[in-house]
Amino acid sequence: MLFLMTFFLSLIAIAADFIHFWRNRRRHVPRRKALIAWAAATDALPVISSVISAISPDNGTGLMHLYMWLFWGWIVTVLPRLAFYVFNFVHLRRTGYVVAAGFTLFFLWGTTWGRTSIRVNEVEIVSDRIPEAFDGYRFVQITDTHVGTIVRPGRELSRLAECINALRPDAVFFTGDLVNIRAEELDKDALTLLRQIEGPVWSVTGNHDIGTYIKDSVSFPAAAEAREVIARQRSIGWRVLEDTTVYLRRGTDSISLTGISFDPALRDRRHDRDLPAPGIAKAFAGVPDSLYNITLVHLPQLWEQITAMGYGDLTLAGHVHSMQFKIRPWGRGWSPASWIYTHWSGRYDAGRHTLYINDGTGYVAYPMRLGAWPEVTLFTLKRCE
Repeated sequence: MLFLMTFFLSLIAIAADFIHFWRNRRRHVPRRKALIAWAAATDALPVISSVISAISPDNGTGLMHLYMWLFWGWIVTVLPRLAFYVFNFVHLRRTGYVVAAGFTLFFLWGTTWGRTSIRVNEVEIVSDRIPEAFDGYRFVQITDTHVGTIVRPGRELSRLAECINALRPDAVFFTGDLVNIRAEELDKDALTLLRQIEGPVWSVTGNHDIGTYIKDSVSFPAAAEAREVIARQRSIGWRVLEDTTVYLRRGTDSISLTGISFDPALRDRRHDRDLPAPGIAKAFAGVPDSLYNITLVHLPQLWEQITAMGYGDLTLAGHVHSMQFKIRPWGRGWSPASWIYTHWSGRYDAGRHTLYINDGTGYVAYPMRLGAWPEVTLFTLKRCE
């Protein structure tokens, strides 16, 4: 999806550059050849990335960082230029310069402050199904760290752990995409920082955790990579739920916590609005539907299937990131993600069931967050009669 969007926008950029320079061919423009060369070079960044990808035998972490920064360079140089062309076409050249400069500053802001400034969103869940002992139970949801593409993992993971610990939750739930491509991203330093998160941590896998994006699948089989990602989480005390349910107990009361692993069969359909989910029933096998249930799942599209089975009083998901771009003039706001997903960010209620989609803390494709801030969500359960 992202590749197709980039390809389409690249064609628009090339056409816009051609039209702009053709219309102004008789006008005296200082350093015209240099400007044309600069435009051509920046238009070519996605092509350069594609060529490198095509000839590389694997897609290691270093190459993924290169692709990410090439795409970032394309965004920061080409999109402001397109904005300038629009205003220049209607003879508002000076306005075009101001708008283009504004776009550039906006992108740079999203690359620095917007990328790393964690927002804590507090959500209260009220239900008469919550047991008395769990009235006031507080837990944090985090998701989509994509460790392999973090620009400054030492600083960013440490800041994430400090933010969570300052909230003093009873538990932490992680809803997938801990890594970006492969298990080796969880090196000693990353694991040391993640181990700093205090309290019990439960997690599930996402589409980036199962090794299927590794190009050299002979040297790095997907199944082995998925097992290693899980093993490294468990090595720091995280409890990975693989299509199973555990019971959280306080006194004589309990609630069920279900974790649904990412199904490799859904990899190529991960952006579909409607997904088949024939395998999720085993995660709820034998679980009393009389208990309040929290379900951890990576894909929010599975919410309807979960609730149709009578579970998921509260379903926590990730995956979408709001495509790392969100405008919030009101309520939930708007994101290009709304064109793709029925449910894409924040809270959704349907009867006694609630879905919450966390915007994640990491980033893929480009190292920016514009309006879709890195998110830590603090939930408080409240019992009502």
